[in-house]
Amino acid sequence: MIRHTRYLDQARAALGAAFEPAFAAGRALTDDGVADLALSDGAARSDDPLTPREAEIARLVAQGMTNRDIASRLVISPRTADTHVGNILKKLGFTTRVQLVAWVAAR
Repeated sequence: MIRHTRYLDQARAALGAAFEPAFAAGRALTDDGVADLALSDGAARSDDPLTPREAEIARLVAQGMTNRDIASRLVISPRTADTHVGNILKKLGFTTRVQLVAWVAAR
């Protein structure tokens, strides 16, 4: 436990204000989300706030797909798709899918 606390403290110091949102996002991951992250390259481009999986889901939202459609396409549960979309909206500071679609179109 002491070792775990030490590493958390080091991460907090290194990331500053970015630590708490990142830590909360990690804790909120479902089992499917953890697997997706482990199987992806895990690193977003420096100019992209989304992980590769989140970017993929954002593009599917921009194509007009519902969360159920996304779940079917990516062979994940509908709840996992809901969680991904919610996390993306939160990460980008958006409240609607329309805002996300406009953001994807602008990129």
